[in-house]
Amino acid sequence: MKATKRIALVAHDERKADLLAWTRRNTATLARHQLYATGTTGKLLADQCGLSITRMKSGPLGGDQMLGAMIAQGELDVLIFFWDPMSAQPHDVDVKALLRMSVLYNILTACNRATADFLISSPGFNTVYEQEFKDYGAHIRRPM
Repeated sequence: MKATKRIALVAHDERKADLLAWTRRNTATLARHQLYATGTTGKLLADQCGLSITRMKSGPLGGDQMLGAMIAQGELDVLIFFWDPMSAQPHDVDVKALLRMSVLYNILTACNRATADFLISSPGFNTVYEQEFKDYGAHIRRPM
């Protein structure tokens, strides 16, 4: 993982204000990295924080799946996803799939403000990181 991270920023509606506040506090650090976001969240953060953000579709319209595909292709290093555990989401299966991909491919993942704070303040956040990947070859080759 290079020193310049490829970071996805995502938030459910009830958590957008939290992610906006967190992003405002960390704008200088985030500006040194490549940023991606789902549609509505990306527009909010770009407009309010002046950051350059590549926007995907809205989460329920495929944005979560687009980010999951980027993870699978090795195109994302970090997922900051302030999800709302108290509200039912119409695209809950997409949310679970995105989180599954972040674990499967061992990328940095923060689902709440405390974890995001620790992640972004880590000495490794702005440096090269030797990432380890699990070899799923045996799983793929197993007899059906």
